[in-house]
Amino acid sequence: MTALDGFATSGNPSGADCPDMVIVDTDILIDAGRNINEALTCLNHLERKFSITISSITHMELIAGCGNKKELNSLGIFLEHFQIIQVNEEISDTATELLKKYRLSHGLLIPDAFIAATSLTAGFPLISKNQRDYKFIKNLYLLTYPNPF
Repeated sequence: MTALDGFATSGNPSGADCPDMVIVDTDILIDAGRNINEALTCLNHLERKFSITISSITHMELIAGCGNKKELNSLGIFLEHFQIIQVNEEISDTATELLKKYRLSHGLLIPDAFIAATSLTAGFPLISKNQRDYKFIKNLYLLTYPNPF
């Protein structure tokens, strides 16, 4: 996949060329699994420009949301379309620092801290339906939902 042509980089704090990968938050994938048109359209637009990636935390959240083996099997097939970034020491340390900084002031939750830390560490933009969960994190490259471009 190639980098974006004509993509506005004003939201990219590093000022570097836009990566050709994007991290998608759990909420968008849940909506896509429910066939919500807005989420499906957003993912289709993203797939034209990016390789879609998820955090291993998102993977675990989706597993936790399964109600039976059939749903779990369907999830496995659905997730074959995405790359998964595993939590490592750097991501864990970054998530801990985010929690220290934002838990009390903004209510940052542990899964969101890990997903944001994955984005920050990998240097890939993050897209989330719940912008309020992330918009206060300094240097996080947050794409707008549902229209990231």
